[in-house]
Amino acid sequence: MPENSKVKVDVKRDPSPEEVAEDKSAEETMDAVPEEADNDLEKKIEQAEAEAEAAHDRFLRVSAEFENYKKRTRREVDDFRKYANEALIKDLLTVVDNLERAVESSKETGDNKQLVEGVDLTLKEILKVFEKFNVKPIEALEKEFDPAVHQAVLQEACETHTDNTVIREFQRGYTIHERLLRPAMVVVSKAAESPGNENASEHPEQEE
Repeated sequence: MPENSKVKVDVKRDPSPEEVAEDKSAEETMDAVPEEADNDLEKKIEQAEAEAEAAHDRFLRVSAEFENYKKRTRREVDDFRKYANEALIKDLLTVVDNLERAVESSKETGDNKQLVEGVDLTLKEILKVFEKFNVKPIEALEKEFDPAVHQAVLQEACETHTDNTVIREFQRGYTIHERLLRPAMVVVSKAAESPGNENASEHPEQEE
């Protein structure tokens, strides 16, 4: 073997404490990076879910408000269609009242039969127009007094009717659809007090 030939020998040595520390730090850093990335991803997911839920809630509120708006608008339009002619019909009630009085007065006297028939026909035609707009007279005579649709102008003692019964009608009342157009002006009965009851109340008996 020649003297000048060299043999390369790998000598394995133990790592120094500094190298061990560096390797350990690198491993910890590599382990920490995925954990931090997972935490950031979870926070982003939670934030996205919260924003999506808030957007959904806003959408539901807007949808509910829009539905309420449509219902309210539809109801207002229906009411306008129902009661658009209310003022005109209310003015025509006076005409109807006068025609009814003329017919009743002429029937009592028996004069101008043809004129009465003409007036009565006109009255019936107007009432037919009222029916088209759902205007109906209020039933009052012989009915129990109802303050919602009756207006009492007098109260009279009456023996033939029970207390609080409509016995006369001064002016007929009307409704349009479900709304009161004009109350009926009526006379209401009240129980007649017997003279015996009055005396008994004025002179009560004394016990012995």
